[in-house]
Amino acid sequence: MALYSAAAAVLEGLERGDGGIKTLVYNSRFPLYALVSETLRYSPVLEKLLAGAALLRAEKKLPPQLAKVLVYDLLFGKGLKCGGRWKALARRHRARLEAELARLKVQQKVSRNEELLAPAQAASPGASQVPRYVRVNTLKTCVDDVIDFFKRQGYSYLGKAASVEELRALSGKKFLLDLHLPELLVFPPQTDFHDNLLYTSGHVILQDKASCLPAFLLGPAAGSHVIDACAAPGNKTSHLAAILKNKGQIFAFDVDTKRLATMNTMLTRAGVTGFQLAQQDFLTVDPGDPKYSKVTHILLDPSCSGSGMVNRVPREEAAPSAERLQALAGFQRKVLSHALSFPALRRLVYSTCSLHREENEDVVRAVLQERGSAFRLVNAFPSWPCRGLAAFPGAESCLRASPADTLTHGFFVAVLERHGEGAAAPSSLPAAAEENPQHGEGTKAGAAPKKKRRRKKQRVKE
Repeated sequence: MALYSAAAAVLEGLERGDGGIKTLVYNSRFPLYALVSETLRYSPVLEKLLAGAALLRAEKKLPPQLAKVLVYDLLFGKGLKCGGRWKALARRHRARLEAELARLKVQQKVSRNEELLAPAQAASPGASQVPRYVRVNTLKTCVDDVIDFFKRQGYSYLGKAASVEELRALSGKKFLLDLHLPELLVFPPQTDFHDNLLYTSGHVILQDKASCLPAFLLGPAAGSHVIDACAAPGNKTSHLAAILKNKGQIFAFDVDTKRLATMNTMLTRAGVTGFQLAQQDFLTVDPGDPKYSKVTHILLDPSCSGSGMVNRVPREEAAPSAERLQALAGFQRKVLSHALSFPALRRLVYSTCSLHREENEDVVRAVLQERGSAFRLVNAFPSWPCRGLAAFPGAESCLRASPADTLTHGFFVAVLERHGEGAAAPSSLPAAAEENPQHGEGTKAGAAPKKKRRRKKQRVKE
């Protein structure tokens, strides 16, 4: 019953204004995002069902938010799974609730549950077309074993995608290997893996494709010392650890104690070692501290407007004001300049989940002008279709992502390299792409991979 109580607590926190859904879900020990977001989406319908069935009048001790969660899972979700008195209570009223649902459908002249939702409650167009991306955690398993696992669960593997259009056409229980990232599997939109064994055991990470780009493009070699400057919730940190093969050192910073504690649990579950978490504002970190004297790579994903995030629940926030954008951009310029002051730094990735030029190209341009010839933009990932806005010469070296063009969240990525004496050799591809050819290229389901991995990974049994 603890799962439903935790979901109800998140709904109550949203009502009180304690934070956004992602923050409140993140602070819970349960995988709640799908349950909470769908309960929210169906909230107007659930309120009508509760009123029509007079459930709260009949069960005066049942909290309203808990009632919503229970009725959502009973009628629209996967069915009540947990035991306890609340489950028994909900099932006692099942016939009345189902009758009320049928009456509501007749009243609104619809046949499907989804059609009960008003346009305002329906998922945004972006959310409805963005696939479910699943990153294989190579610290605990390998792509072949994960593909085999999903095939045993009844999914049909279609091989490596050849185009974004193939990703767009996914439906049912079919999945592909991504055409750009070698350890990313792609499933149809809205596929839910929060309760799947591979997710709960840390063998796979549910991470949007655009969010995988920063660590992939940073591409530190095994043994490197790396800073993840604004680390929580930790998906990018775990991705860095996988690229490093747990060889080297990751210094991860965040100012929120609860987020760091949860991140520590997540990284441990993912099998990450060789990391140090610090509750510290990255701007207060001393680049001259001997502890960071070997830091050659920095991943910088600072606070931003979040305007590129595609919500699977209704989005009511207003667009950021010009003053808010300028304040964010000022902070972003400051933190990027600070990151470039680490003495041994060779390569840095700056990324945001923002669509605004003020937080993206304008920040990179200002800091490059300030830094003179010490750093330069790298034309990383030339095959990526969406490039930076023409805000300054060379801005096309930056990457952009969007639901319409790349079937991802909106994102911006710039790769900077130290230029001049002692700099790393120029590269037009991330080290990860150069050292690790994409898995399964040219193969389809059932075909043997081109070469065997030398190290046997931990298998997952159903």
